[in-house]
Amino acid sequence: MKNKYPDNIVYNEEKDIFDANIKSYPTTVGSQKFEPIKVDKSDSYKADNYFNSRLKELKEEYQELVGEYNWTKLVYESEYNFQPLLGEEYFLYERNNKNSFLSLIKPIEWNQTCIGSFKLLNNGKWDKIS
Repeated sequence: MKNKYPDNIVYNEEKDIFDANIKSYPTTVGSQKFEPIKVDKSDSYKADNYFNSRLKELKEEYQELVGEYNWTKLVYESEYNFQPLLGEEYFLYERNNKNSFLSLIKPIEWNQTCIGSFKLLNNGKWDKIS
């Protein structure tokens, strides 16, 4: 005759072992309630909105960076015969042969096609002012 254990003792008679620790459900009075977890799917909507807005911000930042790179490249590839000073305003012009050149002369002082005004920053980047 086998031992009869109290109801609060989890004993597997088929395997002849105490197996409360390997059950997939609570086995003691002090255990947490055994209820299915209710998942709030609205968090996925919030996360989706966050990632979409962040992706949009990164795309805009990338486009701005590409624009800054292109302007800086255009100025460095232009012709100039002086050493530009940091923080000073310079003007980029286009000649009739489509070559560009950098000048100290303001657009209102002569009749040349002005591409824009630029300022050299301390990181070597040209900042387009107008």
